[in-house]
Amino acid sequence: MPSNKTLIDVHLPQLAESLVSATIGKWLKKPGDPVEQYEPILEVITDKVNAEIPSTLDGVMGELLAEEGEEVQVGAVICRIETANADEAPAGGQATTEAVSPNAGTISEVAQPDESQRSRYSPAVQTLAAQHGLDLRQIAGTGLGGRITRKDVLAYIEQGGRGAVAAPAAPVATTTAAKPVQPLATPSAAPTPQNAIQGGLNAAAGPVRHSGLHLTENPPIPTIEVEGGNRSEYFIDVTPIRNTIATRMRQSVSEIPHGWMMIEVDVTNLVQLRNKIKQEFMQKEGVNLTYLAFLLKAVVGAIKDYPIMNSVWAVDKIIVKRDINISLAVGTEDSVLTPVIKKADQKNIAGLAREIEELASKVRSGKLKLDDMQGGTFTVNNTGSFGSILTQPIINYPQAAILTFESIVKRPVVINDMIAVRSMANLCLSLDHRILDGVICGRFMQRVKENMESYNLETQVY
Repeated sequence: MPSNKTLIDVHLPQLAESLVSATIGKWLKKPGDPVEQYEPILEVITDKVNAEIPSTLDGVMGELLAEEGEEVQVGAVICRIETANADEAPAGGQATTEAVSPNAGTISEVAQPDESQRSRYSPAVQTLAAQHGLDLRQIAGTGLGGRITRKDVLAYIEQGGRGAVAAPAAPVATTTAAKPVQPLATPSAAPTPQNAIQGGLNAAAGPVRHSGLHLTENPPIPTIEVEGGNRSEYFIDVTPIRNTIATRMRQSVSEIPHGWMMIEVDVTNLVQLRNKIKQEFMQKEGVNLTYLAFLLKAVVGAIKDYPIMNSVWAVDKIIVKRDINISLAVGTEDSVLTPVIKKADQKNIAGLAREIEELASKVRSGKLKLDDMQGGTFTVNNTGSFGSILTQPIINYPQAAILTFESIVKRPVVINDMIAVRSMANLCLSLDHRILDGVICGRFMQRVKENMESYNLETQVY
């Protein structure tokens, strides 16, 4: 008797206009699992954002045609779903499914789970384990190759340490990349873990020291136990997000001739204004009124006067963007994200404060969407939240400039031949010297300075 079951091809949809490929992060459904329409079936990683792909039909998960960690082109078949009949397949669109031959075979048995990465832990996982005194060998890993993720540890903690017990770790393959490296120095001279990991971008992690984006704490880095004792060298896997950051930063530095400029700003009046209204604003709006909101308003006003700052290089022409969309460099535990405030020139200070809080909340909860990361035209980074006073940021490709807001510090300043104690901050600008020159950037920075110093106790935030 012919079967009334039909296998439907599921294609990787185009989640954004510029998207051409994505990396399979995690399959949420395995072969044989029931699938409902609109239910998420997998997570993909693209442009620094994790996105869930929903099913377009009801049925049972069939064959998985793309592996976790594999980069897949938009439109490629990633899996097949078995439906009662072919009429259930949706019509039209990039995420449409196609019927295949009724005689096509299905998976008869599920392959043994891959545990090759079971014993490799990220710094974030190590930190959580050290803080809560956990034995990572007792935690089941849901990541690629059975690797334990931060979510696995948090779930284990929420269950009071009664989560599923992990299977014994598979032996590590005998390849050079999989083995810890023998120490290059004597044990007494081995460097500390704090010195082992350096570099990264300016906004990767750290405590907030003045009121900006309070996104991450600064937990102590635990001693990393490796089989055979502590080692002076060890491996950290390059995640898809970190690989994307590395590619973008290399492209920015290699293609863009960077210039740099710094100006100091007297923000004494701004500090007094914020101290006056911040509690009332919190009670009314439920969000923190940060210095960053005032800076964004000053930057947007300056871009209106000098629109060339809001542009990109296009080989034979310069494209000046119509909308002013401000990208915010936001640090997480292991990466830097740049969510975008769309049409920032149409928002007042209160509206910018609400947008900052909303985007920061999405970053903390891991709920950023692709649309939140698209369309930025000028980047601002609150490096002062770490106590920094001077930075030389890398431009967020393909934008023309990036501005950093440094730490606010009190210091003596000469005013009318008299010394006064004022709250001062530095603003640092990296510029694309193909598009921008010292004259235009100097005038832009002067305008930002004027806008920042024009705040007073009578300034309205609405």
